Amino acid sequence: MAVEKRPGFLSVPSRLGEKEERPCEITDWSRKKQVRLWAIHRLDEEVSGVLLFAKTADAHRMANHWFEKRLVHKTYEALTENVENQFPTEQKIIWKSHLLRGKKRAYERDFGKEAITEAMWLGDGFWKLSPLTGRSHQLRFELAKHGFPILGDELYGSKVAPLIPGAIALRAVELDFCECPEGKALGLPEKLQVSGILSWWKGTSSP
Repeated sequence: MAVEKRPGFLSVPSRLGEKEERPCEITDWSRKKQVRLWAIHRLDEEVSGVLLFAKTADAHRMANHWFEKRLVHKTYEALTENVENQFPTEQKIIWKSHLLRGKKRAYERDFGKEAITEAMWLGDGFWKLSPLTGRSHQLRFELAKHGFPILGDELYGSKVAPLIPGAIALRAVELDFCECPEGKALGLPEKLQVSGILSWWKGTSSP
């Protein structure tokens, strides 16, 4: 089951349990569809875009294997503050860091977990990003580290207020399942896509 995650929603319940006041996508959709759902991957509370759940335990095991083996190719788009361009446009850049997750944000240490990101600068603060690893806050950290904080992401240094309440300008726009052998049997297309960050952030795309 694929949904378009809303900013301000958790992907899965937090450790607060019933005390948690923030809405949660998997809880909301389970209630709406009257079906148990399993979480396969997560998006940060402030991030929007395509999110996948499993409807059976077997599908959950298969899909977890895909993500663990990096068979699912994830594409994000981001809008950042338009500082002086440091990178050639439309050329792939590979960023590598070793990250640890603190109480609120990620930080870099030599003994941290390796984070690898494929980035492409498209000009005017517009980025296309593919995380090759799945570290917490990986894309947010890397863009801020290189001087391009995501619009609305005050945690990582943005000075621009979000246009959409509870959101930062980072959006999961595509999941590619071309290398996932059981994908068709589970009813998945080769790619799942949602509208891009440019139209979504400006509020011109339909929900």
